[in-house]
Amino acid sequence: MNQVEGAIVVGVDGSAESLMAVRWAAAEAAERQCVLHLVHALDPIIGCYGAGLPVPQSIFDEMDAGGRRVLAEARDAVGSDLVVTTEMPRRLAIPRFVELSESARMIVLGASGRGGFVGMLTGSTAVSVAAHAQCAVVVVRGDLSGTGPVVVGVDGSANSELAVGAAFDEASWRKVSLVVVHAWTDADYIEVPLPQYSYVDWGAVDQQQERVLAESLVGWQDKYPDVEVQRALVRDRPAQELLRRSADAQLVVVGSRGRGGFAGLLLGSTSQALVHHSSCPVMILRQEEQTT
Repeated sequence: MNQVEGAIVVGVDGSAESLMAVRWAAAEAAERQCVLHLVHALDPIIGCYGAGLPVPQSIFDEMDAGGRRVLAEARDAVGSDLVVTTEMPRRLAIPRFVELSESARMIVLGASGRGGFVGMLTGSTAVSVAAHAQCAVVVVRGDLSGTGPVVVGVDGSANSELAVGAAFDEASWRKVSLVVVHAWTDADYIEVPLPQYSYVDWGAVDQQQERVLAESLVGWQDKYPDVEVQRALVRDRPAQELLRRSADAQLVVVGSRGRGGFAGLLLGSTSQALVHHSSCPVMILRQEEQTT
């Protein structure tokens, strides 16, 4: 059996941020009774330096020893009752995490890390993994007290639908309420020609946005009757509204990209903003692209 099948995978690099991610992931693994898999990646780019000159074997030996220390420190930070596995691949972190996401329950990363040769948990790593992973990716940051509700942002997109399902599941596990937020702005209608803009029936627009919110919840409340749901329809930028609500939440859940934005972006602007500025951990879900 694949050792990471259904496991919670967490990246470690010895930084305070990665240890915070380890502790968060360990609590999740204990609650769900699943394996915690610790990964410390060694960047193969350091195989040469200068004009392609090989790095002395002693440097690799030091890196291996340092990596083992990092993994041991991370292992010591979790409870002894957990099943913990480790790996130290000599390859780039991002492709390895994306590969592990094919069978993992979730990937957990710190919001930032040490950087440099062996550091891997930089903001760009979290963004890249979240943009390509096949499972949920959690970026751990901010307050980990775990006393607030789960908050999910919705906009009617396929990624948003995934986020709603994950948010209900998280709220049920945690036995807390779920706040479902649909935020939109007048800028969503900016393509309306200026002369006609003043004639937009904003009452009808409000009703349309209410339908988006209601349709996002269809079937989920029946599946999770134990979850108390609060609905929030807000005329504001989604990133701004979700960042504000993250101050009182224990987890914010979003899709990797919504309806708007540019196709070339790794993550949508809302998920990007949350990765870098949220006051609590952020879970990001991505709808796998269909090939024809």
